[in-house]
Amino acid sequence: MSKSMRGVLVSVLTLLALSGAAFGEGNPLLDPAGVSETAPATYKAKFETSKGDFVIEVTREWSPAGADRFYTLVKHGFYDETRFFRVLKGFVVQWGMHGDPDVTAAWRAVPIKDEPVVQGNEKGYITYAKGGPNSRTTQVFINLEANSRLDGMGFSAFGKVSEGMEVVKALYGGYGEGAPRGRGPGQGQISAKGNDYLINNFPKLDYIKKATIIE
Repeated sequence: MSKSMRGVLVSVLTLLALSGAAFGEGNPLLDPAGVSETAPATYKAKFETSKGDFVIEVTREWSPAGADRFYTLVKHGFYDETRFFRVLKGFVVQWGMHGDPDVTAAWRAVPIKDEPVVQGNEKGYITYAKGGPNSRTTQVFINLEANSRLDGMGFSAFGKVSEGMEVVKALYGGYGEGAPRGRGPGQGQISAKGNDYLINNFPKLDYIKKATIIE
């Protein structure tokens, strides 16, 4: 092969690699089974956000499957750059839909089973959102007040905010409830368009800069 032909081949392969990266190929988050891990008995996750930092302390005994899933998501960067798309003052702060629709779809396909409610939805406690039996995936919410009625509906808390609750309470909630019940972000649109939809239509939403396991 001539030197000029080798140069053309290298250029073509480089373009293909860049094209693949642009469409998410090679992203480990597209393979939930390949990154899933078992969490320690207790651990802490730090969330650096556009409003400040907060820390969540997780107790695996309360919800083993939930704690394992959350540990995996944080450790592998799932929540980085995700928006707090549902902030209802006096109720909850919710997040957990990835900026890349393909990643969201990959995790939606592998829900975790429901678990008994060992720890209820007290103020500052974190729980998975769900749309029916055995439908927990990646969306979570922090209770801004005690929401004991959720206990009877099978919402099992798996951790609590140990630092920075004032940051959680200050997250932007001006858009209110999501569409179609309110004028806030619609989850169907987030699933289909990811962060492009949120940034273009709901620019005031606070977001997670980076989430890490710290203990």
